[in-house]
Amino acid sequence: MADRIILHCDLNNFFASVSLLSNPTLYDLPVAVCGKSEERHGIVLAKNENAKKYGVRTAEAIWEAKAKCPELVILSPDRKKYNEYSLATRKILLRYTDIIEPFGIDEAWLDVTGSTLLFGDGETIAHKIKDTIKAELGITASVGVSFNKVFAKLGSDMKKPDAVTVISRENFKQKVWPLSVNDLLFVGKSTASRLADCGILTIGDLTLCDDDFLRRTLGKNGIMLKKYALGEDDSPVTPPSENDIPKSIGRSVTPPKDITTPEEVWKIYLSISEDIASELRHHNLYAGGLQVHTRTTTLDIKEFSHSLSVPLNTSMSIAKKGFELFKQNYRWGLPLRSVGLRAINLKDSNCAVQQDFFNDVSNDINDEIIEESLENLRERFGKGSIKRGRNI
Repeated sequence: MADRIILHCDLNNFFASVSLLSNPTLYDLPVAVCGKSEERHGIVLAKNENAKKYGVRTAEAIWEAKAKCPELVILSPDRKKYNEYSLATRKILLRYTDIIEPFGIDEAWLDVTGSTLLFGDGETIAHKIKDTIKAELGITASVGVSFNKVFAKLGSDMKKPDAVTVISRENFKQKVWPLSVNDLLFVGKSTASRLADCGILTIGDLTLCDDDFLRRTLGKNGIMLKKYALGEDDSPVTPPSENDIPKSIGRSVTPPKDITTPEEVWKIYLSISEDIASELRHHNLYAGGLQVHTRTTTLDIKEFSHSLSVPLNTSMSIAKKGFELFKQNYRWGLPLRSVGLRAINLKDSNCAVQQDFFNDVSNDINDEIIEESLENLRERFGKGSIKRGRNI
């Protein structure tokens, strides 16, 4: 059976590149797109190639970036424009195939196996896509070409900006195996650190590992990563569908001032649980578990999870259970910079109702009736037309 032809298209420095289109006089200067300091989001969200040369990194504080590059130009994010350019890019990709799987706002996989008779081989299509994006949108892209998704993604990362990289079945051992193991998709800092402690530094090292060792060290993910390193990823390029079911639904908040009391956490949970519950009901889902997220003023992050015996989909019940989980696990020391709440282990309504069958659900039913009424009011008069008294 012939290999698939998979492309991964990655828009280079997307947020900074799009922001510079409105500020062409800044092209030759180091530029970073940053959140607003007064709203506690004063970090680097994106940077251009000139800023990279100074060592400016995504997610570092503005003051840290300025220390490295005093002449750094700071631009505010323009989410509307980012969405416009993301959509315009997708329309270009659709000229070559309709088998497209987005991977964030600025990346996507394409299966062009069936497009070669019209447009040429994978490398030719990649160049056409890259050149069209540059000509029509004024931004650049890097495109990886391979026989699977993992190596296509790796290819788009290998050479930037404005480049095409081919990783074939014939050359992948020479191109991929010498690379650092943390270049492999889904190998994060923690996994890379654990592998490094075991002397596994390159992707090639990973292919030599015993399966039992990887299973003990990383669980089933270790076996998956070895398969990726060996070029055995057979996952399909899956276009999104309106019927796609989310794996989790969450929200987090970074308020203008540090969070110092449980009462402040409770108010935030009351607010964000309304969005979570609304999205759950939109997908006809219930939360089978909850996860709380905390980040201190020293940026120390902790997450705590708990399974629910009775699935939930109302904001008040989610807020209460989430707050219980927070109080059970968080020990106040440093103030909190942000908190979050996430519905996990999502279940469809049929499964959830069956689990509720022998429980007294009258309170939950009343909550659902109330929340449906609130949502109807918000749809008619706007999201801010009605709020909980605690949050006013």
